[in-house]
This record gives sequence, structure tokens and C-alpha cells, in this order.
Amino acid sequence: MAAQNDLPDVDLDPQSLYREDVFTDRRAGSIRRLTPVTADGTVDSSRPVLYSGQTQLLTPAGVLPLGFEIEAQTLAEAVQKFPEGVKIALGQAIDEAREMRREAASRILVPEVGAGVGPGPGAGGGGKIKFP
Repeated sequence: MAAQNDLPDVDLDPQSLYREDVFTDRRAGSIRRLTPVTADGTVDSSRPVLYSGQTQLLTPAGVLPLGFEIEAQTLAEAVQKFPEGVKIALGQAIDEAREMRREAASRILVPEVGAGVGPGPGAGGGGKIKFP
């Protein structure tokens, strides 16, 4: 069992607190609004309100969750910019999938030591099934 001194310190930064509100139409997705607050819970007008969007798209491979930031000053503006955020996030997800496919296709396969060498000690040939 770990000693008490081995546990990490987990502290909230009282200068970086936000109140979270979630808005959804229960169909297309949701918008999360993070309102900066002080340690006593009052709105901190010296920091900007942050908006982010979340949705899920059904693909042949299954459900694809998408999350994205929305540059907006108001909730109404965030709602208006939501569709464009989905398009951008989907484009980024497609690009990432293409890059992963390219990386997987370009991996160099290195044969085992002795592979391709005629029968002999350590050659491992003979068509026998080899278990690790």
C-alpha cells in the first residue's frame, strides 16, 4: 500500500475557476458554456466566456464523437456557428484517419533473424507453425 506522502497533490487553482452550463436541442448536439468565476462564485468579467460544441456522427465504423471550440461572444452566436464547427471537426478527424492509414501502410516490416535462410540451426524454416 502506498504511503500518504506518495500521493500527488491535487489542488484547484482559485484564479482559474469556471461555471459550466450545457445547452442541447437533444437532437444535433450540445454547446458547453464556461463562464469564468471568482473563488466566491461571482462572475469574473476580466476573463472571456468560453464555448465548445459536442456532437456524435454515426459512421459505418460506429459512433464518432466530435468536440470543438467555438469562437463566440454569446450563446446565440455559438448556436449559429455550431454547424461550421462540426464541419471543421469532421474534416480534422478525416485528416487524422488518413494520416494514421498512411503511417500504417508505410511501416517497414523487418523479417525475423534467419528468415529466408535455408534449413539449418536457428533457421526456423520447414513450414512448421511456430509459437512464441
